[in-house]
Amino acid sequence: MRHEMRAEYQETEGEQAQPWPVKTWHMVRDGERSAMCGRELRPDARALSEEDWGRTPEPFCHSCGALYLREVP
Repeated sequence: MRHEMRAEYQETEGEQAQPWPVKTWHMVRDGERSAMCGRELRPDARALSEEDWGRTPEPFCHSCGALYLREVP
């Protein structure tokens, strides 16, 4: 099963705040839109390869990380 990391953004107000800063990274199963923890993510959220896990300055969702570790060898 393939996975990818998807961004959850900080809440900002106004159009001038784009691009939104990343609040947390989540893991998403291939072909799905919601994170493994159940959080609904924006359809246009930035995506990274699962190989980038642990290489971002922003934190990673603890629940997604635990579930991901149970699915990968």
